[in-house]
Amino acid sequence: MSNEIDKFCITAIHHFVKKNDLTLVEICKITSLEKLVIEKYDYELFNLPTEIGNLIELKKIDLSCCRLSNLPPEFGNLINLKKIDLSHNRLESLPTEIGNLIDLKKLNLEGNSLQSLPAEIGNLINLKKLNLESNELQSLPAQIGNLINLQELNLMSNSLQSLPSEIGNLINLKKIHLSNNQLQSLPIEIGNLRNLTHLNLIENQLQSLPAEIGNLRNLIKIYLSKNKLQSLPAEIGNLRNLQKLDLSDNKLQSLPIEIGNLRNLQKLNIHKTNIKNLPNSIGKLIDLQVLNLCKLIKMPAVINNLINLHTLHFANINIITFPKLICNLINLKKIDISNNKLFKLPDEFANLINLQELDLSNNKLQTLPEKISNLINLQNLNLSNNQLQSFPFEIGNLINLQFLNLENNKLQSFPVEIGNLINLQELDLSNNQLQSLPVEIGNLINLQELDLSNNQLQSLPAEIGNLINLQRLNLTNNQLQSLPVEILKIKKNLIIDESTYNINNLNIDNKILIFSELSNVLINIPKNINEIWLAEFCFLINKNYFNKKQNFEKRLPFGCIIHYYIKNF
Repeated sequence: MSNEIDKFCITAIHHFVKKNDLTLVEICKITSLEKLVIEKYDYELFNLPTEIGNLIELKKIDLSCCRLSNLPPEFGNLINLKKIDLSHNRLESLPTEIGNLIDLKKLNLEGNSLQSLPAEIGNLINLKKLNLESNELQSLPAQIGNLINLQELNLMSNSLQSLPSEIGNLINLKKIHLSNNQLQSLPIEIGNLRNLTHLNLIENQLQSLPAEIGNLRNLIKIYLSKNKLQSLPAEIGNLRNLQKLDLSDNKLQSLPIEIGNLRNLQKLNIHKTNIKNLPNSIGKLIDLQVLNLCKLIKMPAVINNLINLHTLHFANINIITFPKLICNLINLKKIDISNNKLFKLPDEFANLINLQELDLSNNKLQTLPEKISNLINLQNLNLSNNQLQSFPFEIGNLINLQFLNLENNKLQSFPVEIGNLINLQELDLSNNQLQSLPVEIGNLINLQELDLSNNQLQSLPAEIGNLINLQRLNLTNNQLQSLPVEILKIKKNLIIDESTYNINNLNIDNKILIFSELSNVLINIPKNINEIWLAEFCFLINKNYFNKKQNFEKRLPFGCIIHYYIKNF
């Protein structure tokens, strides 16, 4: 048995360990073990036995989620280790012997309670990846600068207030994650990290950046949102390889003219800043694809130079009118202008013929321009939470539309041209004042979800049965007394949410109808149905009818199921 374990556990089969009910002390006798993986389902460790130091051939050890509270000094005997995963434990400190593991390349200590690192951490000169996310570190030892082969350093979600100047020695560092700390400044030595491509500083207390940030010529992405930045150094313009710059949620008053030097910039986010005007140099960012704006006093004319812009966000900035200059950006594919105070759209909006997604939700729109019909490439249109009283018949030209949301408007009717939208998959007309639907709704043969809840519908057109791909139909809170029998032409499983209709006229034909949240329902089973399976509990509130919850089970001949969830009976 011993030889079998010795041979089999070379690759650390933790299921074999569990199956044979081995203790960790016994495992530590397998001195030829090269890989040890213990899952939280196998053991809930609090301490490692000192015998762990016998496994001197180990190259990889995974003790994540084992509730470890400390490591024995003997852990430092594992000098052949290359990968260590001790994430999501309860470690508060590391033994100084950790510095003996000089062949280590990956060390994962995420999700512990480490308050400091031993100076010996600097001995791990072959380390390439160090993950210290979600600990309680308030500072780093100067010896961190000895890790000259480090390529990725994750210090997210700690309590760091500063970085040692020695951080600048990590000349091979490519990615450093410092978000969600308490950094108030960066050392000027940060500029020595010439190979850095990703710099994440989200959610700190930074008020300024050192001019040396401009030395990071290989930076591709820099995240600075949720800080207290009031200005940017002109040297930011030296980052000629920068592709993404996130400055959102800061106190910036302006952008430096040198921003125009970032010729490779593809994404720029200045949302939730105090910037009132953009420099004309913004027009030089001809590779810009995604722009997230704040509330500007005036849109600069040079915005028209951004010919490759395909996504524009200016949601939740309290604008009243749509800037007409935007309408010249004919390559735009996505616009999010939700949560503003727009009353109307300019006719020039129709110039955006390549638009595919348009979010106008949570505004004050009362009408739409007739020329909206020009947006023939539109696939997703969100107009929910506006004040629309009618919808232009030109909607029928948007034949590529797949998602249309008109929830919470004041629509009393809908144009028959809705039937032209044969590619529509989801249609939300809930919370309006609709009294009827045009029969042309039956043309929407690709429709999968239809929400008609909270209207004033008294009946549904028989053509509803043509919606052969419909999977969910919400009719809650209408004035329906019955459903058209044609609804049973729908071949796929259909979920119907309803609240007030008489189900007497329904015939069942190899369907699953789920009626949820029913109230005031007449439970008269159709005479042509001999057996029905009332699966789940029927919640019958009328105590004169039933004294307690009942569970009925009867099977249908065709294996059909009807679920009644009944309340307020």
